[in-house]
Amino acid sequence: MYRSEDVLATLEMTRQHKLDVRTVTLGIDLRACAAPDPDVMCARIRARILRTAARMKEVCTEVENRYGITIVNRRIAVTPIAEVASGHDYAGFVAVARTLDEVVAEVGVDLVGGYSALVQKGTTPAASILMESLPEVLSTTSRVCASINVGTTAAGINMDAIARLGHIIKEIAERTRASDGFGCAKLVIFANAPTDNPFMAGAFHGVGEPDVVVNIGVSGPGVVKAAVAGLVAASGGKVTLGEIAEEIKHTAFRVTRVGELIGREVASRLGVSFGILDLSLAPTPQVGDSVGEILQAMGVKRLGAPGTTAALALLNDAVKKGGAFASSSVGGMSGAFIPVTEDCALSAAVAAGDLTLNKLEAMTAVCSVGLDMIPVPGDTDAETLAALIADEMSIGVINHKTTAVRVIPVPGKGVGDKAVFGGLFGESVIVPIHAAGGSTEFVRHGGRIPAPLSSLRN
Repeated sequence: MYRSEDVLATLEMTRQHKLDVRTVTLGIDLRACAAPDPDVMCARIRARILRTAARMKEVCTEVENRYGITIVNRRIAVTPIAEVASGHDYAGFVAVARTLDEVVAEVGVDLVGGYSALVQKGTTPAASILMESLPEVLSTTSRVCASINVGTTAAGINMDAIARLGHIIKEIAERTRASDGFGCAKLVIFANAPTDNPFMAGAFHGVGEPDVVVNIGVSGPGVVKAAVAGLVAASGGKVTLGEIAEEIKHTAFRVTRVGELIGREVASRLGVSFGILDLSLAPTPQVGDSVGEILQAMGVKRLGAPGTTAALALLNDAVKKGGAFASSSVGGMSGAFIPVTEDCALSAAVAAGDLTLNKLEAMTAVCSVGLDMIPVPGDTDAETLAALIADEMSIGVINHKTTAVRVIPVPGKGVGDKAVFGGLFGESVIVPIHAAGGSTEFVRHGGRIPAPLSSLRN
């Protein structure tokens, strides 16, 4: 049982350090909305979301007021649209995307995830059409987010899909040139994508999930930074890394308790299942709400210096341990995100030249997602983008973990220029790619990188 007075005491201690519920994400199964007629399908999707999410905004506000904790985003995740709209043509897929965009605005939801396809072992005709439609969908809708899962530890990596996505990303960027290629920020390329992730842009409602479910994303990098900085200051700097890990675990435990109470309350009031709590340290561009600042509090003053990866590994592991001890419902990704444009300390380290793409890739081996929100020169060729994605996917597939890429080739800009997205998406100088163009032949071989031997566990 979770006693509300204990949770409220934790809130009083942490409110000043930007603890919040980053997202309440309502997962909705749309498979029953499938129909041969695209107008009927879109009407069913609209009716299903209106019926299911009608009270979502109201309920979230009620829970915010009761517990005094901010719910930053209200979001919806749906069944991968490649499954729902299978059998339809390009126009049918675009119609579904526009329906999703319109209906989530009507119910007061910020973003909708699930314009997605799973192609790790091959690309169906429906998945192919969905991928083809991404440039139009992501440049003409405001709230629709997309994801493509191109690899798993069990299936290997679909290099044909990755090569195609390199060209698609280029086209998305060009179509959203006026906003520095922002359309690419709404597309995530995954390996081992979780089916219950509440965070955008990669959320979708996976097969095997309940009919309707509430998943919660709690983020508290400011809380963790304050705890680490307080511990170091109180000890006069004479504290071990093991003691720092224990402090992070205890802080993650308390934050998880808060998140689960909020999630169960929202689910109860909506009359739906409570799914998981994703305890991911997801930063914002605000000072004091940064994963990079946590690493600096540990003693890595220049992010990207030797020791950065070790510090991130300690942080990620301690967060997972604290969350898992606090709740049996921890899921999603639950760890630390390192989105460059969305984290003020990471963005500053890139600008200073301390944090490079190669170091970021190394860090992704021990964090929760991957190469996230990274602006690169607009003239980067499609094969180089594909190779960058393939590298990140291989880290996930070989190491049995989720990895992802959100890379943004900023049209008309190069190294030294700045990409500005605004709001929670932030800004950063363009990150150079070392030896760009040096792997074209490798990418053009295509085919599938086989699953690793470690996948044979049965």
